[in-house]
Amino acid sequence: MKLAALIYAVLIFSIPALATAGDDPSLYFITPQDGDVVSSEFTIQFGLRGMGVAPAGVEKDKTGHHHLLIDVDVLPPMDAPLPKSDQVRHFGGGQTETTLTLPPGKHTLQLVLGNYAHIPHKAPVISKKITITVK
Repeated sequence: MKLAALIYAVLIFSIPALATAGDDPSLYFITPQDGDVVSSEFTIQFGLRGMGVAPAGVEKDKTGHHHLLIDVDVLPPMDAPLPKSDQVRHFGGGQTETTLTLPPGKHTLQLVLGNYAHIPHKAPVISKKITITVK
């Protein structure tokens, strides 16, 4: 547990102020890309510009952590903690990638950045929704 605390401290306090005045933060997928065909188990890498990543529970300005929406047609409320489910995955440890297994077919993926309490920021930071095909 001490190692985890040290890693979090390094992560949180070594993040430079990434946003500058007038820059809007953006959230995106590094991989996969919209339209990609992937195997049933694949890696997703999250990208973030204009803000930093911090674990859930750590309140630090201009930071947040990722939430992955899988096959979600309607966004959850943006003024409450994002629900945790098979369709809304939380990455409260500050993770920036994951390995996912999905059944064959078309699937949509979207990212939402949550604050220390899993609540989207007042100006929500949301990625474009992408569609992938699992073979």
